[in-house]
Amino acid sequence: MDGVIGQAGIWALLALTGLCAGSVLNMLVYRLPIIIHRPAGSCPIINLCLPRSHCPHCRAAIRWRDNVPVCSWLLLAGRCRDCRHRISCRYPLTELACMGLTWLTAYSLPMSASWFAMLPFSWCLLALALIDLRHKLLPDALTYPLLWGGLLCNVTGLQADISLADAVIGAAAGYGSLWLVYQAFRLMTGRHALGYGDMKLTAALGAWLGWALLPQLVLTASLAGVITVLWLKTVYGRPLHRALPFGPFLALSGWVGGICLALESQM
Repeated sequence: MDGVIGQAGIWALLALTGLCAGSVLNMLVYRLPIIIHRPAGSCPIINLCLPRSHCPHCRAAIRWRDNVPVCSWLLLAGRCRDCRHRISCRYPLTELACMGLTWLTAYSLPMSASWFAMLPFSWCLLALALIDLRHKLLPDALTYPLLWGGLLCNVTGLQADISLADAVIGAAAGYGSLWLVYQAFRLMTGRHALGYGDMKLTAALGAWLGWALLPQLVLTASLAGVITVLWLKTVYGRPLHRALPFGPFLALSGWVGGICLALESQM
């Protein structure tokens, strides 16, 4: 009985952690693109801390009791307390997605120190996927820490049995391989198939997973992208030439690769 209660407590704590992480992700997804596209020296100042959370319509500051993940949105019926303007459902959905991802990551791995590596890895990939879907942007503010985090985890042995040399080669190969594809496609068609953010994300995934998994990672992401494009064309009539962000497919492929690698290292 005590074991069941203990397990329930762990999963409840993971749910709370995932919801809070999802709230932080909402802030990153909303603010990072604004910060990146904002002209230098413009006022008012906006960063990840200032101004405090506010309604994007009436600019009223959000009270602490209205900032509880998911619950506040439900209690307010999805509307701002001050102006009653509708608040997008993407905020609670992001929090729930982050909670689900936290549960799935923890369920996939035995309870160990690898949780402390794989959970932030998973949250960062989710944030990058959401930003790329909305803004076709993969911010350096997330890809660079992800890259250095991968190198650090492999140095300390926190994530998997990958040497520092393999991680460094993976980062270099990840960036270089997509750069070559980008240049070849540009020379042949005059168009841009990838962005530099995709190259940096692949470099970060190479730092986490090593060079050996890179071919499978890129191939899986590419196949998922092609299948999605064809599905959108068939179901919704979406033009084939219309650009589709590659970041979410890289993020999904990288997450699956990270889970598989962590499991393999613990066998």
